[in-house]
Amino acid sequence: MDTSGIEQMLSVLRSTATQATNKPNETASSAAGGADFAQLLQNSIDKVSQTQVNANQMAEKLAAGDTTQNLHEVMIALQTASVSFQEMVQVRNKLVTAYQDVMNIQV
Repeated sequence: MDTSGIEQMLSVLRSTATQATNKPNETASSAAGGADFAQLLQNSIDKVSQTQVNANQMAEKLAAGDTTQNLHEVMIALQTASVSFQEMVQVRNKLVTAYQDVMNIQV
């Protein structure tokens, strides 16, 4: 069974979680010891959600006429939220595909 795709996906999730927290990820360093995949996935989803909430709040403030909001920063935040959501959807798609592949294995 070829597990390189799953390992690559896990590596992407770990690096995303590390980037999201801007600090070393203890879970990633203990991957060989049995990382808590559900917690890692939940942290990544929470980070994407928080990115979207922050971007929407910035856009609402700009639309309301708040002069402290810079249009460029708002656009960058909205684009970052969009890209992170698209990345999350792609990871979900890969997980579903991997799950289906595992379920189709003949025992």
